[in-house]
Formats: sequence, C-alpha cells, structure tokens
Amino acid sequence: MIELHTFDDPRAQSDALAKAVGDALQASLAARGAATAGAAHHATLAVSGGTSPRPFLQTLSAEPLDWAHIDVTLVDDRWVPETDSASNARLVRETLLQNAAAGAYFWPLVDASQPLEAHVADLNGDAQRRLPDVAVLGMGEDGHTASIFADAPEWDVAITTHDRFIAVHPVSAPHARVSLSMSALKQVGQLYLLISGQKKLDVLNAALAAPQKNAISTLANAQGVKLDVYWCA
Repeated sequence: MIELHTFDDPRAQSDALAKAVGDALQASLAARGAATAGAAHHATLAVSGGTSPRPFLQTLSAEPLDWAHIDVTLVDDRWVPETDSASNARLVRETLLQNAAAGAYFWPLVDASQPLEAHVADLNGDAQRRLPDVAVLGMGEDGHTASIFADAPEWDVAITTHDRFIAVHPVSAPHARVSLSMSALKQVGQLYLLISGQKKLDVLNAALAAPQKNAISTLANAQGVKLDVYWCA
C-alpha cells in the first residue's frame, strides 16, 4: 500500500519529508524508551545516496531531534572507499551528519579493506546492526530501490533471502554494492520513498498496477508494507 504526497516545489518536498522522518524517529525513540523503562535506547535511520536526497539530508540535519540517541546507516552503498565521490557514506557525512545531526552515530556499510562477500557475512553476523526503524528509499527509472537490481545475478537471492544484507553486482550500473535485502526492507517500521519527475511517478504507478520484475513493485505490493511516497513534479 502506498500513500502519495505530492509537491510542486523541491524545497517544500524536502521540508515535509524531513518533518515526517523526524516525527517518526521521535515516535520510535519514545516507544523504545517506554519498552526499556529508562535504560539506554536508540532509534535507527537508514538513508539513501545519489543526487536527489542531498537537499533532504541537509534539511534533516538541522531538525532538533535527540540525535545522540539516533543511529544513522545506509540503505545501500557502492563498494568503493569513502574518499570516492560515488560513496554514499561520503554523501551522508557531508550532508546529514552536520549541524544538529553531528551528534548521531554513523554505521557505514562498506569496509573496502576486506573482500565484499566476507564483509557482507560479517554484517549479517553483527547483532549490533539493528534493522532500521525508519528508512528513506530512492528509486531508479528501472524500478530498482536500495541496490536490488533486476539485472543483477543476485536478484533471486535479494528478494528471497532472510539475511539482512546482500552483495549485489548490477549489470546496468557501475560498482558492486552492499544493500539491505528485500526481506529487511519489508521489516522496516516506517518506509519513505523520495522521488521526483513524471517518469519516476509513471514507473511507480506501473509497478503498482501489475506485478513486475523490479524491486519497487516487489516491495510496494508486498502484504503489510506501507510506503509513504514524497514526489515532486
């Protein structure tokens, strides 16, 4: 199920999504605090890379949240060093982990000092890597979200495994990737999708109209999944 929020202005889109994400994180913190009876509690936010989320991440960085109790991670990242311009971790450090959000703890997905598959196995075995309470997704014009590409040899594994993290080698995009799996995305408490332009809205509508072999169709049509879409024309 999706709920579509439409905007004519990118600034209004970023402001509205930052407010919604902030409210969701505060609610998660309150719920965890009540459950732990005052013990230390954290909420986890996963964000996406690329060019589209930059204004949103910058806006979110100034939200007056309890950032010391918010862990930030990524939905996916390219298997490149953090110094590389293609690194989503670099983007997050330059945009989100500033201002008020400088107090958040960051969990990157990439450690290029070891082989990709070994690192993904370590991620899946790390009990401290909690599933996100809140995640902000992006979407490509081919319908991929996170780094779950239909043309990757790992497609079948990506949409069926119960592992939280997967390694992906897309044919249509540069760089190997680390990504949350489809199973992990389905378990996120609050999912947002940030997209712009008529073409991406058409891709989303087609994915909802009939099941397709792409990640956004698989996710949006999954039973029990609610996706809040923030779209700007």
